[in-house]
Amino acid sequence: MDSLHKSPPQRPPAPAEPQAGYPAYPYLPPETAPDAVTPAPQGSPRRLQSIILGICGIALFLLIAAVGFFLYKGLSAGRSIQLDNIRSTSFFADMKHLATSLIQDKKRFLRGEKEGRINILLLGRAGERYPGRNLTDTVMVMSIDTQSRKIALLSLPRDLYAPVPDTVFSTKLNSLYQYGLSNQVGIDPLRASVETITGQKIDYFFILDFDGFEKAIDALGGISVDVPRDFYDARYPGKNYSYETFEIKKGWHALDGATALKYVRERHNDPEGDFGRAKRQQQVIQSIKDKAFSLGTFLNIFAVNDLFDALGESVKTDMSLDAMEGFLRLAKTLDTENITSIVIDAWQKESLLRVSHIQVGPIAAFILVPRTGNWNEIRDVSENIFRLDELKARHNRIASEQSTLTIIALPADALVAQKMKRLAIEEMEFSAVSLIPLSVLENRPEKSMLVDRSSLEKPFSLDELLKKFALTKADRLAVPLPAADTSDFVIVIGADLADTLSFDEDTSGIIPDDSAFPEALPPQPRSGKK
Repeated sequence: MDSLHKSPPQRPPAPAEPQAGYPAYPYLPPETAPDAVTPAPQGSPRRLQSIILGICGIALFLLIAAVGFFLYKGLSAGRSIQLDNIRSTSFFADMKHLATSLIQDKKRFLRGEKEGRINILLLGRAGERYPGRNLTDTVMVMSIDTQSRKIALLSLPRDLYAPVPDTVFSTKLNSLYQYGLSNQVGIDPLRASVETITGQKIDYFFILDFDGFEKAIDALGGISVDVPRDFYDARYPGKNYSYETFEIKKGWHALDGATALKYVRERHNDPEGDFGRAKRQQQVIQSIKDKAFSLGTFLNIFAVNDLFDALGESVKTDMSLDAMEGFLRLAKTLDTENITSIVIDAWQKESLLRVSHIQVGPIAAFILVPRTGNWNEIRDVSENIFRLDELKARHNRIASEQSTLTIIALPADALVAQKMKRLAIEEMEFSAVSLIPLSVLENRPEKSMLVDRSSLEKPFSLDELLKKFALTKADRLAVPLPAADTSDFVIVIGADLADTLSFDEDTSGIIPDDSAFPEALPPQPRSGKK
């Protein structure tokens, strides 16, 4: 019987209490219990993947946020600086269009791009808190050669006596923007006048005021500039018709916005006056370009934000958003290290302008006029600004021809004849120039004429005379010449040159005071066609 008695099933022994330092495992059946206690691996593949995905997610979010920020700020600034009459779509439509264009990479041509040259008029005006708030004391044409990807800057002086388009009047170049605003035509008179002077079509324009200039440089954290000489001016024109002292020493300086503005506006203590100032303006533009396109600026979201805000408040342009996008794409391909800079100036022997005055009430207003009485020399420089070596080569060929010239003029036009003689000798390097005053030339021709007696053997001199003085070529002279005269060319001064070259020249070299005309110069009757 005892043998038939079954023992109750034996339960496995209860797990022992865990010892200090070892993990406690739950109860497992014998067939599944671990043979030994093994610590869990530190950093499994699944956990590492989660960390990587998390980091990538954060980076992607930051990238999207940054792109969105740049799009928003860029579009906001772009719409703010546009003239009201060229906005045609809503903000969100523009935002969508801009974002799409970044993906599609669609080519958009700028004005002038297909022709190989884009000309942008850059203007600096005083602003609301300065005397003459709409005077454009900075007038600069930035040209872009779309084939060579080169940039050139041509500065025109503010005191250049410029034509008021579609009128018989002239005024200082810096007064034409105010003239346009007063006549509800905006930038048009200034644009048209610059086109007349340079012979170049202006494709776009940008206007920046003083306050925006300060804020933009401060947003960049300042700029570095190599000051060419010591400056000290106790009567620097400040805000609200005030004066203050400006001083800076020669050498490298880190300039904030306020100091940089004084540096580019100062002209009282510069022996080159307005032309020295134009050179400093071009110098600062290059420094701004270097700082704005540096990696440090692009990675500083606060600097970018402040820069966009400053530009949005203080810049106006006729460039559409599509054009701005195309311009930024083009800008990435440009050679910004080798910019050609030309300043049209006076006082030097080779300068294209001369100093003169016009009487405006009791004031003898300081003006600058072209030395040949027309704009052809400035147009020549502007046309060939990317080929200045060709201009030099042409000058050398003219000098090598060793041409001779005779100028025939009435006694009343003796001063005009002297000016032409000086230019032919000093600028064109003619070997000899003779003056013949003829009292019998009673019926002075309206148009000055040139007779070529060299039988086309001196083509460079012939072309230069025709172009420089806007002459008409004639086959024969209306008056006899002395038998001993064997000059290559003969010019008869007519009413046109007698008019345009009759201005009085001021050779004192004295730089005029800004306070003479703190506001726009009223248009004055034009003394002759330029």
